[in-house]
Amino acid sequence: MMYYYRALKMLAFLDSASEVDIRQGSERIASHGSRNQNRGLNGPHSTRPQSLPSLRRADSSVALLFKGHEHGSALMKFTYVVACQMYGHHKAAKDPRAEEISYLMQNNEALRVAYVDEVVLGRDEIEYYSVLVKFDQQLQREVEIYRIRLPGPLKLGEGKPENQNHAIIFTRGDALQTIDMNQDNYFEEALKMRNLLEEFNTYYGIRRPTILGVRENIFTGSVSSLAWFMSAQETSFVTLGQRVLANPLKVRMHYGHPDVFDRFWFLSRGGVSKASRVINISEDIFAGFNCTLRGGNVTHHEYIQVGKGRDVGLNQVSMFEAKVASGNGEQVLSRDVYRLGHRLDFFRMLSVFYSTVGFYFNSMVIVLTVYAFVWSRLYMALSGIEENIMNSATNNKALGAVLNQQFVIQLGLFTALPMIVENSLEHGFLPAIWDFLTMQLQLASLFYTFSLGTRSYFFGRTILHGGAKYRATGRGFVVGHKSFAENYRLYSRSHFVKAIELGVILIVYASHSAIAKNTLVYILMTISCWFLVVSWIMSPYVFNPSGFDWLKTVYDFEDFMNWIWYPGGVFNKAEQSWEAWWYEEQDHLKTTGIWGKMLEIILDLRFFFFQYGIVYQLGIAGNSTSIAVYVLSWVYMVVVVAIYVILAYAQDKYATKDHMYYRLVQFLVIFVTVLVIVLLLEFTSFKFIDLLTSTLAFIPTGWGIILIAQVLRPFLHSTIVWDTVVSLARLYDLLFGVIVMAPVAMLSWIPGFQSMQTRILFNEAFSRGLQISQILSGKKYV
Repeated sequence: MMYYYRALKMLAFLDSASEVDIRQGSERIASHGSRNQNRGLNGPHSTRPQSLPSLRRADSSVALLFKGHEHGSALMKFTYVVACQMYGHHKAAKDPRAEEISYLMQNNEALRVAYVDEVVLGRDEIEYYSVLVKFDQQLQREVEIYRIRLPGPLKLGEGKPENQNHAIIFTRGDALQTIDMNQDNYFEEALKMRNLLEEFNTYYGIRRPTILGVRENIFTGSVSSLAWFMSAQETSFVTLGQRVLANPLKVRMHYGHPDVFDRFWFLSRGGVSKASRVINISEDIFAGFNCTLRGGNVTHHEYIQVGKGRDVGLNQVSMFEAKVASGNGEQVLSRDVYRLGHRLDFFRMLSVFYSTVGFYFNSMVIVLTVYAFVWSRLYMALSGIEENIMNSATNNKALGAVLNQQFVIQLGLFTALPMIVENSLEHGFLPAIWDFLTMQLQLASLFYTFSLGTRSYFFGRTILHGGAKYRATGRGFVVGHKSFAENYRLYSRSHFVKAIELGVILIVYASHSAIAKNTLVYILMTISCWFLVVSWIMSPYVFNPSGFDWLKTVYDFEDFMNWIWYPGGVFNKAEQSWEAWWYEEQDHLKTTGIWGKMLEIILDLRFFFFQYGIVYQLGIAGNSTSIAVYVLSWVYMVVVVAIYVILAYAQDKYATKDHMYYRLVQFLVIFVTVLVIVLLLEFTSFKFIDLLTSTLAFIPTGWGIILIAQVLRPFLHSTIVWDTVVSLARLYDLLFGVIVMAPVAMLSWIPGFQSMQTRILFNEAFSRGLQISQILSGKKYV
């Protein structure tokens, strides 16, 4: 970012220098460069670029041409304030990070650091100050410029906007550019800043701009296929998308941090950030809402860009999308969106909906449509309606074609459409089509369908229960192997459980549907749903480095089993113990209201209807339609749970000391179960296939009971029932883990599959590095 300072010095020199000065200066720089080459800084015939010290010498040679006023002019025009609120703590603790920040200030005279200083006065009294410091080049030490007392601790709301708000008072000038830590800059772009600032004097419509939008250059796309998908998606949004939103739609907000603000306009209207906890978790877009509501004007300019580093690992991408989706859920509940909806004209309001909360709402509707489709088809098959339609319908091909329309939507092809358009604009139509086809071969549809699940889950959960929270992704080049347990913790509730639910329904539908007897019709009708199931289960392992390495799979399974059975405790973290993680996953139910709890229970009742549909298909039911069949199925459920409680009680009491009693209880349970099955086979129309069918019916019912028990936790936590709920939930998570692990283990066992995954999904340098690391670490596998 300090390129701005260099660019301003050069522009100040060029503005005041005569043609003779410029000609003489260029000759001196050329002779300086030739002398350096003759001295052999990089070797006499080297073609390598200059090293950093030689570039600094060249820069200092340019500085020799300056007449003296350029430094002052640049300092008057530009300062860079880094909002690092922890700098005071780092200095006190002699943290290396404080030394690094001090080094940066020492080498960049236009750099300032704003931090929060805590001064302990007495036993319980602490004073808080906002402090601005710089490095004084003459005194050769760090000096304070301003110290402003705060009424209390700074961080009352969200951390990032609070940090910005406490630093904005230390800025100077008419314009303010906000920059994130994962951004980069280029010298040639810094030279254009003067042109960009002139846009504040131009009328766009009836007003001058108050936010100048700037495009971003995503530079992390070459790390892996996943990073490429993410950067392609982001590039289309920060260029084509924002260009259209700004003109003609006039609904561009503030989505990230290369934008330039009219500082005086925003200082008198609440600053560039809203910092209320939870509701303003997506703090940047609220600056755009605030600007639009107060009569501001947001524009977008393509001739200048700032570098941006995006997430490159699936876990990082998912946490980022979870944060953004949760933030959009909070926006739905915010006053700002409510006021925009009231004050905008109809067409602009539609544009705002599509470009903000509507995108996430539509994602949720797509997933809910899949659920509605699958569940309704199942009920039609189980109730016999589908068979009647088949017997009475004359054109079943038309029915199959209509039912298959959602296939196009789910594949994620429409998500890729803006990327094709943007690539065709920047690189040409044929390269854009080739890139799109390459993406499909690298399983882009799998990733985009997985992202659809992330967005819809966190958006829906935030609307239902609230409780959005900031998720720090790190934004590093994290391309290491993630363990199975870590992936399970991250994706279990949002993807795995829902995919298993859809898979079970599709299997039951295949066995009971009249249409499913025609294999082609069944495949056409359910292929998109099966694609959803496969993408939600397999994506975390397909895009995981060494995801199909057999030895890593074995170690991951052992680690997962240790995590599942690790005893819970007050001080255990979610990474160590399943029980701690399980309680953490219920945190959103603590903040929800009575309506959120009631809706959660109503949604969970679908598993009981599933059981209702299945039990009448059992051979033992004898085609009866009496309600007694359903009541008896619940008696069976109670008996199974009672048997489990008896075995658990016997294990706790007798397994360690009086193991003979424990063995006796196990024998009695097995004997009675076998006896009951034999009697049922002999005296009723019970069939062996009924065992499998009833398992498919009652396992979802048990999961529904656990979900409802979680909602009713305040009433059940102190009772004996809660221990049974916890132990059953542990078994369910073990079952889900085994179901997810089975295809991963099978693909890991296939020779050459791991090498193929690495070559397809990662760039050549990373693939080579991964192979070398496997060779070097091969000793520990022996």
